[in-house]
Amino acid sequence: MSQLQRLLLIAPQAMTRTPAFDRAAALAHALQLPLHIVAFDYVQALAVAGFFAPEQISQALEGYLQAHRQWLTEQTGSMSKLGIQVTSEVVWVQHPYEEIVQFVNEMPLALIIKDAQEEPALKRVFFTPLDWQLLRDCPVPVHLVTHALNPRPRNVLAIIDVLRSEEQDHEFNDQIIDAAVKLAEVCDARLELLHVFDWTSLYAQDIGFGALPLATGIYEALGVAQNEAFAAIAERHGVPPECRHFKEGMPVPSICEFAAEHHCDVIVMGTVQNKGLDKLLGTTAEQLLHRAPCSVLAIKPGQMLQS
Repeated sequence: MSQLQRLLLIAPQAMTRTPAFDRAAALAHALQLPLHIVAFDYVQALAVAGFFAPEQISQALEGYLQAHRQWLTEQTGSMSKLGIQVTSEVVWVQHPYEEIVQFVNEMPLALIIKDAQEEPALKRVFFTPLDWQLLRDCPVPVHLVTHALNPRPRNVLAIIDVLRSEEQDHEFNDQIIDAAVKLAEVCDARLELLHVFDWTSLYAQDIGFGALPLATGIYEALGVAQNEAFAAIAERHGVPPECRHFKEGMPVPSICEFAAEHHCDVIVMGTVQNKGLDKLLGTTAEQLLHRAPCSVLAIKPGQMLQS
């Protein structure tokens, strides 16, 4: 990766060293990139009280922010001892996504790292939490950390969809694999490549259009074609046969089961912007975020991990 780039760790508001800290430190060390840590603070009660007692609340707020700055300084100190170039800051802001976009515009970022935040399903229906905003709209790759038993990943799982038909979609598969390969190489990790053939969704589409279900032989032929396409892209990227996995089933449960069985630390996959009902229901990446037994690294078309 270019030495002009850096990693951005979005720290939680609570002064707690979370798994994302350890993952960010491990990746910064492995990639030999500087790390910047930012914590976004906002307390609604303090903001409201400031309208009625501005001087007193201003002093209380500054004390609150200073305590958080000092805590982050202690964290950066321990990372610096490992040879990591690290800086930190605390920003008082109510809507952090807009601030994150400003960071992206002001500094060349290779990757944004953040702890995945669990959100109730009902809450997700009515508005987009920060994690979902990052998955859908962030202009750089995003790594959402669920836990980090191995701060430096030992097993990386790349997910691709060979059903893509457009040329740009084929390039997207290449892009996902390239990102996973680079991550595995710098971390000295094992790479697994997985495609899930979801024949059930094709059958449902066939029923939904009011036509007679396609013959079983047609589904089998589609499976064979996808398997051959998967083998071809794996061969092109030099993925050894023992690390290629073609599964049949529903994508999210199949991916989660595979990741658990193979003790994967990170799932690298693509995510795109959706509209209408698809946006309401969420993409496979968004569903995985709340069900996967490991962390997720999301890549969008045109994004890549620079070498």
